[in-house]
Amino acid sequence: MDLSTGQLELLVLVAALVGLAYAGLQTALVLREDEGNERMREIAAAIREGAIAFLRREYTFVFAVAAVLAVVIAFAFGITGDGARLAVGFIFGVGGSALAGAVGMLVSIRANVRTAAHAMKGNLGATMRYAFRGGSVTGMSVASLALLELVGFYWAFGGNVLDMVGVLFGASLMSLFARVGGGIYTKGADVGTDLVGKVEAGIPEDDPRNPGVIADNVGDNVGDCAGMAADLFETYVVTALAAMLLAYLIEGIPGASPLGTVFPNAVLFPLLVCAWAIVATIVGTFFVRMRTGGSIMGALYQGLAATTAVGLVGLYLLDYYFMGGNIGVFVATAVGLIVMILIVLITDYYTSSKYRPVHKIAEASQAGGGPTVISGLSVGLESAWMPALVLVGGTLLAYAAVGWYNGFSSSHGPDAYFGLYGIGLAAASMLSVTGMIISIDAFGPITDNAGGIAEMAKLPETARAITDPLDAVGNTTKAITKGYAIGSAVLAALALFAAYTFAAAKDWGQPWGSFTSLLTLSTPLVLAGLVIGAALPFLFTSFLMNAVGVAAEKMVFEIRRQFREIAGVLAGTAKPDYGKCVDIVTLTALQQLAVPALIAVVTPLAVGFLLGPIALAGLLLGTIISGFPLALTMTTGGAAWDNGKKYIESGHFGGKGSDAHKAAIVGDTVGDATKDTAGPAINPLIKVVNTISILFIALIVAHSIIGI
Repeated sequence: MDLSTGQLELLVLVAALVGLAYAGLQTALVLREDEGNERMREIAAAIREGAIAFLRREYTFVFAVAAVLAVVIAFAFGITGDGARLAVGFIFGVGGSALAGAVGMLVSIRANVRTAAHAMKGNLGATMRYAFRGGSVTGMSVASLALLELVGFYWAFGGNVLDMVGVLFGASLMSLFARVGGGIYTKGADVGTDLVGKVEAGIPEDDPRNPGVIADNVGDNVGDCAGMAADLFETYVVTALAAMLLAYLIEGIPGASPLGTVFPNAVLFPLLVCAWAIVATIVGTFFVRMRTGGSIMGALYQGLAATTAVGLVGLYLLDYYFMGGNIGVFVATAVGLIVMILIVLITDYYTSSKYRPVHKIAEASQAGGGPTVISGLSVGLESAWMPALVLVGGTLLAYAAVGWYNGFSSSHGPDAYFGLYGIGLAAASMLSVTGMIISIDAFGPITDNAGGIAEMAKLPETARAITDPLDAVGNTTKAITKGYAIGSAVLAALALFAAYTFAAAKDWGQPWGSFTSLLTLSTPLVLAGLVIGAALPFLFTSFLMNAVGVAAEKMVFEIRRQFREIAGVLAGTAKPDYGKCVDIVTLTALQQLAVPALIAVVTPLAVGFLLGPIALAGLLLGTIISGFPLALTMTTGGAAWDNGKKYIESGHFGGKGSDAHKAAIVGDTVGDATKDTAGPAINPLIKVVNTISILFIALIVAHSIIGI
């Protein structure tokens, strides 16, 4: 199809606006529902107030840091030249990610109480459908806002993708802050509340007598909703822009590759994929319905399957009309969807209460807390193996499919430039289902809060019979999203790494092959960078795990104090001071997030300026290689611990209050810090070190102290 660049940009813009309009319609449908009785509205108001207060404090801190960094970027790259564009893009990247997180959370904190009210009607299918509608607002808003920002800057910068790197860095940095701050808050509150309430006092989860219960429910929103939305916004932007950046840099190498000649729309194609993703997600939302005798997860999977099918058809049509019908391009994009499907299925296997891994953890709980922790670690470590093989297979297949674009014989091997672009396309094609994946994820915190409100408001058991299974499924959906985000982060990071090597060679003034020929283990600087990069995720997560411990410790002391000093709290005749717990964990989270963020930003810059771009390339690879399995181990293992506890609570191995249940709570407590704080934060860490390296590569090449 012979359309001009301006016409293609207009198509993308229309798709983004349609997505936002659909999100607006879904919001109106969510908010028109009843909020339940006065007690329910009172609890929901307290959760809403705490969530908004945290977000306001966090964003004030982050935007202050962003303003300083924008000035640094502007002056470092010349305030009258590229520096101004990079700084503006950086601010919009931060703002876009922050807005995506805020929009999702503001709907979630209103849909939670309405979901609980819906549950009182006794219709599981209708309640599930309503909770998903609330989640779909987040999914459509994130995808549409990200696409709007991408096409807007592509148009504003006249197609200069390299100047859009500021957007990459801004979105990545905001995602890091949101994931780290929200993760510390939510798990500090959750762990502290559970340890004193369920283990020491022996009262149920979400019991209104527990002073930490509101803080715990606030955490579901600031971590699992606002933090997740900011993270997936960044994933969307980085993944699409990584593929665009690859094509742009390859086309800029004189005589190196005919990529731009063979595929004139190579740079814009990832945005077209994103535009079609909006259509696919809208179609998919209509398929999320529980059939008679069906399951909650089955209904959600119906929507994902429909989105995938529509996405695949769209990828074929986009290839046919805009990439010359090249079979290699279609195979590479199909590979991205296959990788997504396999990662979802593998994550479901390791985290769902229907399968062996969760049963294994629950069974081990009969022997005590130690075996529970050991069993969960085993499951988490095992869960990294199959996704690793899937990503390796997908990467090689995408590379070969586009690399052999013109029937090269096997003796010549695939063209490296085309092959690397194929990896970028595989990553970009995963965006075809991002809106649906986020919708399924945002379903989790809504149903979790709904269960908490039902418990605190003492709703009938018939309502809890609806909210409890929805909450259990929510744990699996959140784990699936984290696996998807980490998998796409690896593919995007590989594309970003390739873009880094092109940019480094360009700024060095040498052919790309000359630069990459130095990336061997016989070069000490490469080895130094690899070791530092491989160790970086471990150092980073150590601070996050400790931060959760610090926040949980303060919560434990405060809850114990209230139980001890406020007469009648445990008896239910006096109201706890919920606000004090919210305030404590908010301040602690904001205090603890600074050091991990500083580590992520300073480490690549220090290695680059001290050891040079070759060592920095090693660091980027090391971070990807170690960060991927570590993140999966933490997120999947943590979700398995959580659902192991819920499996026991459903009546197995003695049920609630049994010794096995107490041991499972210990495992769940450990898993809380890994699955919702440390593990997910590795995803933005990988992207931050890559984007800041590309952003500063020209300065690093010019001013590195030791060698190239």
